[in-house]
Amino acid sequence: MIGLLGGTFDPIHYGHLRAALDCLQALALDQVRFIPLRIAVHRPQPQASTEQRLAMLEAALADAPGFVLDRRELHRDGPSYTLDTLRSLRAEFGTERPLCLLVGADAYGGFLDWHRPLEILELAHLVVMRRPGHDPVASPALRQLYLERVCENARCLAERPGGRILFQTLTQLDISSTRLRELIALGRRPRYLLPDAVLDYIERERLYGHVDQTHAFQSHHPGA
Repeated sequence: MIGLLGGTFDPIHYGHLRAALDCLQALALDQVRFIPLRIAVHRPQPQASTEQRLAMLEAALADAPGFVLDRRELHRDGPSYTLDTLRSLRAEFGTERPLCLLVGADAYGGFLDWHRPLEILELAHLVVMRRPGHDPVASPALRQLYLERVCENARCLAERPGGRILFQTLTQLDISSTRLRELIALGRRPRYLLPDAVLDYIERERLYGHVDQTHAFQSHHPGA
């Protein structure tokens, strides 16, 4: 089975990586493919460039067994629709291998508003990543869809290439890319929230309004 984790990764952080690892291990996935979006459909456009986000992903995923960087969305001219991505993956991996689309609880809540959601489920399973003790908020229509397609474990997912919905509880790490960008813009160094190699790249490229604190201190204290 293959896990698929899409996003802007602006920047990638330990919340992404831990969630992917939890799913890799709990569902016995062969790999998790990180798929950066070039043009996001249901979220704000990224601040970092495509090349910068790609460089941060390469740094974060280096020497990470089971994690694969998938660049296919970066070559697409238009918006990144999940259905198009899944069709591309099916063309590569065939029709029988189970594909597991890993989505957060918030994204799942709006799943029926996605582009052709039922066709998405024809091509892949939906694995909803949730925090301990929290059930995703769902409309009556989405709740009914879940009841029709509910899956309780990895064995159930492995029996068919797609079409099931499974809730997977994750290690709770309350980290968001938005909050990291805010911290960096405020001049605060978000160590231990993202890989050191990614933080080094952000500081080197001065992303997200990064301020060199050493230089800032010296400019305000000329006698230092």
